[in-house]
Amino acid sequence: MIYNWYPAGITASALNKNVMQEVEIAGKRVGLLKTDVAIYAFAATCPHSGAALCEGWLDARGRIVCPLHKYKFDPKNGHNTTGEGYKLRTYMVDVREDVIFIGLIADSYDESTTLP
Repeated sequence: MIYNWYPAGITASALNKNVMQEVEIAGKRVGLLKTDVAIYAFAATCPHSGAALCEGWLDARGRIVCPLHKYKFDPKNGHNTTGEGYKLRTYMVDVREDVIFIGLIADSYDESTTLP
């Protein structure tokens, strides 16, 4: 799979730990979450209801909780952990020199948007 990489518009050091933040990348609403172990990127809207996930919270296990119906998603892989069967889209993340890059699947190969 080929990815187009886009800067997230916020540095890794500027992201608050365990606080979700929404950014727009290539016309997509993307949520960012920094934990002790990684930075995760995911679709900022709930796959069930379209609610703004960054207005939700994290549970005690670090799962994203939708503010509308309380569905929970694992930020690592997007799995719905409360059993409703939905999957949250997640995105590749790469951090270079404090800059967060988000990888979106490319429609076609374009050298100008690959990482250096």
